[in-house]
Amino acid sequence: MFKNIMLAVDGSVYTEYVLSLGATIARAFRSHIHVLTVADIRVFEWATAIGADGFVPIAPSSMYQKESIRLMEEKCSKVLEKCAQILKKENLDFELEKQVAAPVDAIVERSQIADLLIMGKCGEFSRWDKKKLGATVEAVSRAGRKPIIVADKFNAPITNILFGYDGSPNANQVMQYVGHLAENCHAAVTVLCVSDEPELAEQYIRNAEKYLKNFKINLNSLILPGSPDKEIIKYAQANDLHFIAIGAYGHSRMHEVILGSSTENILRFAPCHVMLAK
Repeated sequence: MFKNIMLAVDGSVYTEYVLSLGATIARAFRSHIHVLTVADIRVFEWATAIGADGFVPIAPSSMYQKESIRLMEEKCSKVLEKCAQILKKENLDFELEKQVAAPVDAIVERSQIADLLIMGKCGEFSRWDKKKLGATVEAVSRAGRKPIIVADKFNAPITNILFGYDGSPNANQVMQYVGHLAENCHAAVTVLCVSDEPELAEQYIRNAEKYLKNFKINLNSLILPGSPDKEIIKYAQANDLHFIAIGAYGHSRMHEVILGSSTENILRFAPCHVMLAK
């Protein structure tokens, strides 16, 4: 299923974990890995815009821009060189790509010919970012159409997958990925339905069990009342689980403005890798 895996890296501390997780899944599926790193062109676009429209207009010189781009490209090349060293040791099939572009646009466009995208939870400025979720990964998770795994700081093998299921089309989409990933990685699956409507939750659980029983996996399920994002995170923490899978952004943006986004909360606060699909 995951024959072409794309790893979006930026040289941050999360790059190591993206590579490790990508290597684990690539071995399980005998996949080809495409590593992409992007020199963020927006830095120069912002500088030019601010220089032209600011209180005191100061346009950055072309020499400054060229030298800055050269340094950013050099850094990207070093990041890719280190990635290549790691993936060669793993004896994996891979290729490397460097772009000078807006990161979100480049990642979303390139991921269209991948089966799976893996990114780090935060970028290279994560040590100063208190939001616990990078702006780039959040934007890509909304704009992209391919399944994505947001990697946290874990190198543990995929041994147990917590699947948050609510019967939605997006949850049904991720369910097939959960089945194949669990089977190929020899992982158990826990289906968790969080709902205050027990009868409806029972129906959802039966549907999930009916589908997943066709995979060679250890399967268990449970129903909990409460808020889906809070209960999923709490269960993962209590049971020391390192992998969550959910359907992404099932509600409208207006709903999110009023009540908040369960997907975004799980991405921010889950203590593990999170797989999204829609």
